[in-house]
Amino acid sequence: MTTLEPPRRPIRPRRRRRDAIVRVVLVVVALALAFLFGIAFARTLDDRPKSSDPETIVRTLTPLPQEAPGRTVTVTVTATSP
Repeated sequence: MTTLEPPRRPIRPRRRRRDAIVRVVLVVVALALAFLFGIAFARTLDDRPKSSDPETIVRTLTPLPQEAPGRTVTVTVTATSP
């Protein structure tokens, strides 16, 4: 190598024009899908039922009649000290 020669750089293959067109088409399709998804999401939010004012319901519960137990058992426990 002499000082008169320009330094050599590795040669990179140039990208084809077709690759650029494919990339642009993919981006446009992705944006269109995102737009359609946004419209579908907005319509879903619009279709949901509207909430109304809170409603309070008051119920009075009557107790069930209680019957006397059929049998009573008494248990006596004594504690023993060690």
